[in-house]
Amino acid sequence: MKTKKFIVPHDFTSVSNIALEHAIATAKPLGAEIFLLHVVSKNKEINDAESKLADVISNFNTTVKITPSVRVGNIFDDIGDFAAEHHAELVFMGTHGTHGWQHLTGMNALKVITHSSVPFIMVQETTPKETGYDDIVLPLDLNKETKQKLAIVANIAKYFNSNIHIVIPEEKDEFLSHQVKANVRFAKKYLEERNISFSVEVVKASGFDNEVIKHAVSIDADLIAIMNLNKSNMLGVITAKHEEYIITNDAKIPVIVMNPIEGITTLAVDFNG
Repeated sequence: MKTKKFIVPHDFTSVSNIALEHAIATAKPLGAEIFLLHVVSKNKEINDAESKLADVISNFNTTVKITPSVRVGNIFDDIGDFAAEHHAELVFMGTHGTHGWQHLTGMNALKVITHSSVPFIMVQETTPKETGYDDIVLPLDLNKETKQKLAIVANIAKYFNSNIHIVIPEEKDEFLSHQVKANVRFAKKYLEERNISFSVEVVKASGFDNEVIKHAVSIDADLIAIMNLNKSNMLGVITAKHEEYIITNDAKIPVIVMNPIEGITTLAVDFNG
């Protein structure tokens, strides 16, 4: 069986260590390996970065294989390229505001994600549970890319035996309401076929992103799943502004973010194969 690979970009901040903790917690039971990546702008910075990465790894007492790697370039291009070159399943990345890589928060984090074909799990300062991601919030909208998100979240849920909490907006318009309900029917069938536990919650359409976070807090969710769409969808739910809000949510709940791939309805990310 092919060894699964995770990438953790690390800029020697505490939140990067927390991202590494999340990666280790996910990788350990899977026998996956982790590549700890630091990006420098000049060749003369390589040796110092390699030494610092070695120190980071030495502070983690784990059986998971962690391979340090220093790359010359810029974070907006090279994190995604590195993940693709190593055929990674996931990138675990910490977000922060006033220090670290080019103030890597909000829109800058989205720029990094946008360049990648690999899904990102964005973490703040919340360490992972020993049991992994028990409860995953899945907002559903009218985007055709919803099936991609559902496939990846279902694979994660299948591995961790997670409960998926589908959240939909209470849409007054009859046509849009019909479309949302059709997506929910699809999601229900998809999850039932895979014996994945789920629930459906209807929330106010106004301020949908805020309602998603509120619901996630109310159930003590471990992960929120969103698509990275840089244009408004039919519901006006997820724009770059809303993505930024969810990624940097005040509850500090980790967020899995994936880019839509044109012409593909499901993705072959499988933690069980």
